[in-house]
Amino acid sequence: MDVLADILSAMRVGRPVAAHTEARAPWGLRFGHVTGAAFHVVLQGTCWLTPLPDSAEFEPVALGPGDVVLLGRGATHAVVSEPDVPLTDFAPSRSSPSAPLGRVVLPGPGGRSTIVCGAYRLHRHNPHPLLRDLPEVMHLSALPGRHRGLRAMVELLGEELAHEPPGATVVTPALVDALLVYMLRAWLADGDNAGGWSAALADPVTSRALAAIHAEPAHPWTVEKLADTARLSRAAFARRFTTLVGEPPLTYLTRWRMTTAARLLRDTDKTLGQVAVAVGYGSAFAFAKAFRREYATTPGTYRGTSRIGASPGRARAR
Repeated sequence: MDVLADILSAMRVGRPVAAHTEARAPWGLRFGHVTGAAFHVVLQGTCWLTPLPDSAEFEPVALGPGDVVLLGRGATHAVVSEPDVPLTDFAPSRSSPSAPLGRVVLPGPGGRSTIVCGAYRLHRHNPHPLLRDLPEVMHLSALPGRHRGLRAMVELLGEELAHEPPGATVVTPALVDALLVYMLRAWLADGDNAGGWSAALADPVTSRALAAIHAEPAHPWTVEKLADTARLSRAAFARRFTTLVGEPPLTYLTRWRMTTAARLLRDTDKTLGQVAVAVGYGSAFAFAKAFRREYATTPGTYRGTSRIGASPGRARAR
């Protein structure tokens, strides 16, 4: 079981929105808040990521060719050729319905920068802790020897956009879609940036337990059974899991069961009884009670509002 892939599958909504931006200095683009994570990939030239008055506070970040930045909470921000330039709203257009990405062109007399700008749509109601704990700004530098997989993806994306070879309309969106995985891999690999989840996924004991929970969320897991799977004593396993994951094993099990249930309610037509069985509950009533504790709404209401893009209610504070 690929735990990272499982988490992303549960939390992502649709395909990413992205645009190929070509700008000549001086220029500045304003980006509004997104329900998910915003990103920028610098293919050519230089620019700055800067906060806006209504955004979270962060220091301006200088970006160069090959650099990638992910705003993990979708905060408002600007990308500019230099500080204090006038800003225009980011409003991409498409040259044709088949164009692989939107397009933004900003003419000017100065140096040229080419950037892919966009956002990944993520469910933010009761988010998984790995995504909840993403930093406000994640800067993944193109320094030699670092994040080789991500750098290779950026180079491929640049080639597709620069030359538009046959099949680019299929390949380019797929590369943008896959970039999120490579960004998170790079962040997790940095360790000190990722907190407990970097260690949790790398640790053989905790990773075995997480893989078991994700593979069979409906299984009647107990701490003893998970400890056996992880090949550690019950007490030692519980301490290790809680330290690295940030919550006890059975608390995480409930969280993942409800996350899986939310995905089934959004993406399938399974009855409440079928969803209940799929996540380990003996009755629709017991499942609905547990779901309401996590999402502060009933499964039926969640299903209806999530399918029309409305907010399903305030998730329980953590």
